[in-house]
Amino acid sequence: MSTLADTPLATDFPCLRREGIVYMDSAATSQTPQPVIAAMADYYEHHRGTVHRSVYALAAEATELFEGARDRIAAFVNWPADCTIFTKNATEALNLVAYSWGRANVGPRDRVVVTQLEHHSNFVPWHMLCRQTGAQFEMVEVDDECMLDLEQLDELLATGNVKLVAVGHVSNAAGTINPVAEIVRRAHAAGAVVVVDGSQAVPQTPVDLGELDADFYAWTGHKLYGPTGVGVLHGRKELLDAMPPFIGGGHMIASVSVDEIRWGQLPAKFEAGTSNIAEAIGLGAAVDFVAGIGMQSIRAHERDLCAYALDRLAELPDVTLMGPLDADRRGALVAFTLDIAHPHDIAEILGSSGVCVRAGHHCAQPLMQRFGVAATTRASFAVHNTRADVDALIDGLNDVRRIFG
Repeated sequence: MSTLADTPLATDFPCLRREGIVYMDSAATSQTPQPVIAAMADYYEHHRGTVHRSVYALAAEATELFEGARDRIAAFVNWPADCTIFTKNATEALNLVAYSWGRANVGPRDRVVVTQLEHHSNFVPWHMLCRQTGAQFEMVEVDDECMLDLEQLDELLATGNVKLVAVGHVSNAAGTINPVAEIVRRAHAAGAVVVVDGSQAVPQTPVDLGELDADFYAWTGHKLYGPTGVGVLHGRKELLDAMPPFIGGGHMIASVSVDEIRWGQLPAKFEAGTSNIAEAIGLGAAVDFVAGIGMQSIRAHERDLCAYALDRLAELPDVTLMGPLDADRRGALVAFTLDIAHPHDIAEILGSSGVCVRAGHHCAQPLMQRFGVAATTRASFAVHNTRADVDALIDGLNDVRRIFG
């Protein structure tokens, strides 16, 4: 059992002080701890000013807080700060790559490869790109445990015209941890660029982008105990330098005249307009929060909860699990169906007793179609969860079975 199992971390999260709340929907949106709220409030109360535009004290303080957060966020995943771009979420970050890099580099004779596990945010932009450019859209399928068919990937890469591979680091719908470093190695050997959706991975497990060597890596703040409205794109410098901007306007320019517009240096080139200042500062505080706990400890704690949940769910005769049965191969979530009840009914009954889970297709409809289901129920874990929370989930599912039995 992990060292966090007996730590009352729930007290760090104001929303969890409400009586009777068992929050197991962190894969959708994590709760926000007090230090993150305090960091944002401190900006608003004591350092409220714009960034990069003025020289008075408030603006200088705001800029220092904003860029200091960027530095810590970049260091957290081992990537250069100037190649760490703030967006409003991971979806915008992935669309930035699809529009700016994709439309400049993908043509009618190219292939774009995604996986059957992808969240729509790492599926739809590439589908749109292929329809607009005439490129061929390809999908790597999964086996019955939601593990990727890497032989199929190799066959696609062997065609010689795969321009891009898009893959999620950890599946939000099945929990599968994909072998991203190996996928990057194979794709690069075939001359393809790799885009990784790290939205589920960064909050759950140590991520070293220098080791992964992906060309683009996107994630979002609101799943890492941070605020909504801020995401991150880490990109390879030579690719970012060559890409046209995604949005034009203030701050992202070096100079503007009637005859010529020159873009600013990275990362400003991709951060048009007034930045999400408080949110970036809050995300910096969120990184400090998880770094203080330790990502190895977080992974061990959440793996223990996942393994325990898999064992407890296996006790129920009418449950079908989605994803790997080995906790070492999955992230901090369990998704399942219950034969006698619809996932939405399950979630509603659980919610009536304070157990907060997600029901639906989880923005991963191609994966749902693979298994012939419209939806699943998903419980996802965070640093504040305990085995008692898993027990509450099982008790709630037994209530569902009694109601529908």
